[in-house]
Amino acid sequence: MGGPTGTEPMTTSDWGDWLPRAIEAADPDGVAVWYLGCNGFVLKGSEGTTLFVDPYLGTGDPPRTVRMIPVPFDPTDVGDADAVFATHEHSDHVHGESQAPILERTGAPFVAPDASMAAAREDQSWEDRWDLTDDQFQEVVEGDVVEVGEFTVHVVEVNDPDAEHPVGYVFEHDAGTVFHPGDSRPAEWFVALGEEFDIDLGIVAFGTAGMIPDKQTREPTYTKWYNDEGEAVEAASALQADRLLPSHWDMWKGLTADPTALQDHVDSFEHPRRLELVEIGDRVDL
Repeated sequence: MGGPTGTEPMTTSDWGDWLPRAIEAADPDGVAVWYLGCNGFVLKGSEGTTLFVDPYLGTGDPPRTVRMIPVPFDPTDVGDADAVFATHEHSDHVHGESQAPILERTGAPFVAPDASMAAAREDQSWEDRWDLTDDQFQEVVEGDVVEVGEFTVHVVEVNDPDAEHPVGYVFEHDAGTVFHPGDSRPAEWFVALGEEFDIDLGIVAFGTAGMIPDKQTREPTYTKWYNDEGEAVEAASALQADRLLPSHWDMWKGLTADPTALQDHVDSFEHPRRLELVEIGDRVDL
């Protein structure tokens, strides 16, 4: 199985609490989207509904996976959250030290597919380590529709060959639609998704290949976990996304990438119409 796995500690935030305070103070006209680095995001609607997707504040598993960006906040500084969504079970997407304190502090539900739920409840024992209730764990499958405040969230099939059971989320709002497919590669059914949903902002995990120590042997091993330039734009084009936001390119030493390299590929397609380049802590709006 590819991707970071296991449990590792959270480090202290490099930035203090300014980012969660900025999110709480924001009053978007439509939907504001903050990039948390790795593949983590916060969506906040005009009525105040606040959704976290794959927030990760861990340091990885050095020397195999080495975090290359700041830890942007302490999860205990999060005061507002209406749900925390996980796309798949890898530890940079399901991480107790990053996510359980948010659930404990806010009472928000953890929304995830079965393998992610097992990682939280069985492998990492969130309920034993934090004050959480059974009804905070909401398991979903493809085809489910979840209503959270002003957002309608569709659970959809994605293509991540490194995960046991990955899903994607289409976040619909009156102001626009955001698609977060986790670490998915292109899939033939993305065309149908693009026809069904008018996707304003498509998030695609982007990176390079590298020689990463094997999980068991620690021998350097050729590793490719995310989309390359062609795959990233292929996915966004099939989805007919108006804007492509590349993620994950900043995270792991040896697998980082230059998102500006996507521009020439984007220019060759009708979709995406725009490349949305953001760094950790940046905000974009719908």
